[in-house]
Amino acid sequence: MRLRTILLITIMMAMAVPHCEAQSRRQRVRGATSARWEIDNHGDSVLHITMMTVPIYKRNSDIRKYQRMVAAVKKVYPLALEAAKRMEDLDERLAEFERRKDQKGYTRELEDALKEEISPMLWKMTRFEGVILLKLIDRETNHTVFNIIKNIRSGFTANFYQMLAKLFGNNLKLHYDPKGEDAMLEQIVLYYKAGLL
Repeated sequence: MRLRTILLITIMMAMAVPHCEAQSRRQRVRGATSARWEIDNHGDSVLHITMMTVPIYKRNSDIRKYQRMVAAVKKVYPLALEAAKRMEDLDERLAEFERRKDQKGYTRELEDALKEEISPMLWKMTRFEGVILLKLIDRETNHTVFNIIKNIRSGFTANFYQMLAKLFGNNLKLHYDPKGEDAMLEQIVLYYKAGLL
């Protein structure tokens, strides 16, 4: 256990150091949360790197769960980012309409277009990937999918889709908890955003 940790840290340091240059004070180092150069008492440049935490799992079941989650994040995280972007665009577009009736008409048209575009991708997902997608949408938008549907369409429509999701074993009201049950997912997302996966 201890030898494995030391080995991982050594490998991470060996990968990070060649990407650094002594001329700049602050720079990005792949796999590090921060990296900075400082001058010590003898006038030498010293690189200070704060590395991201490295998960170490002993049980095979934990390793398989981690690998499964990595594959799911790689598949659905771009969709969650696209959903967040479209939410921002939709909020701006809905602000342009003066009447609620015009807003409803626009959201119905948008819903039909999204169904045609996204449905084929959703049918190819597993339930596990669907759960990850719901949590990542909550992470990126700070709203559950249920609340997004309720705010854009209506409570009746949101409850209809919630009932449909429950039939397939999902829940549109899933919240993202980065410090609790979704800590592993948060770590994977940070690695994904850093380009380490």
